[in-house]
Amino acid sequence: MTGLALTRGAQPLPPLAVLPQPAATARQGSERSRRLHAVDGIRLLAALMVALHHYAGTRRANTPDNLIWDRPVSDIMPTVFHVAAYGWIGVEIFFVISGFVICMSCWGRTPRQFFVSRVIRLYPAYWFAVLFTTGVLAAVPGVWERVRPRDVLLNLTMLQSGSGVRNVDGVYWTLWSELRFYLLFLVVVRMGLTYRRVVVFCCVWGAAAMLAPVADFPPLELMAAPEGAWYFIAGLALYLMHRFGQDLLLWGILGMAWLMAQKELGDRIDEVEHVSGWRGAVLIFTVFLLVMVAVALGYTDRIRWRWLVTAGSLTYPLYLMHYAAGTAVINRLRDQMDARLLVAVVPAGFLALSWAVHRFVERPVAGVVKRGLERAFVRVRSVG
Repeated sequence: MTGLALTRGAQPLPPLAVLPQPAATARQGSERSRRLHAVDGIRLLAALMVALHHYAGTRRANTPDNLIWDRPVSDIMPTVFHVAAYGWIGVEIFFVISGFVICMSCWGRTPRQFFVSRVIRLYPAYWFAVLFTTGVLAAVPGVWERVRPRDVLLNLTMLQSGSGVRNVDGVYWTLWSELRFYLLFLVVVRMGLTYRRVVVFCCVWGAAAMLAPVADFPPLELMAAPEGAWYFIAGLALYLMHRFGQDLLLWGILGMAWLMAQKELGDRIDEVEHVSGWRGAVLIFTVFLLVMVAVALGYTDRIRWRWLVTAGSLTYPLYLMHYAAGTAVINRLRDQMDARLLVAVVPAGFLALSWAVHRFVERPVAGVVKRGLERAFVRVRSVG
């Protein structure tokens, strides 16, 4: 869901015993860098999948007494429902792309640069989304319970999940997983990113994620984030393929991530997404991973459509704003507009709003925050 510039600089990987010096490899990669437009397109597709799922493919939207539609979506538009039922996999796609993009954007950066880049990428659009959704739910009551003002204020920190406070919008749960990934990966950034260190990180984190659910040790489960760890690990392995070339070790990590992911997909279907099936979910996720392998190995480099850059920039605001506000709007308009048209018009409206947020909120606020943080770091360094 998040990330900075998407660049490519793949280098063939010799045997582990004779790996090139990291600095030399990074320098060669940067000289051949280019933006990965395909990843921008995949991100937008994933966001639209999630939006369609929330509007027309959830169990909540398909119960006789749901508050979004006046009857089950499977009765109103059965074909749309059966497609939308699998849209939740867009979240898992986001996690994989996040692992890929974060590793790429952090390469050669200091922990301070990593911290600043994450703050200016995550918070400006998020602050707007929290206030926007709060305002919509106040103006259009009856679908979602209004959040208390003190909880809205805590949501602005993005740390509400760690404080046991309700999210203003249910989609924010993924940000808690992202934040824990950043915290863990910061350790590797501090050490300096190299092929070996990222591989070791993947192996150690994967082992912790496997042990956490049975260890009966809540701090381990909190930090290991087993519900999303293997998706992020898959993204990290894919980026190493992209930067250094493929080898058996990276294919092994990616294969293990796929095996663990199929279990997580099944668990999520059993516990939450009862309207979809395991086979379909695994098939969609597998196709996505194969597409990402193609991206990592350079087979999509000819895709250079500039509009995809803009599409990628809309993904994060769209994801943050579409759910609670969008379903509230659908509830109000369901009797005035055809259902199929409604689930097309509402996402289109949020795409337009997302462009405005990116252009008039994210970019200017990110600039102000970045300058402020850089001045603060300079001051900290000067005063000791």
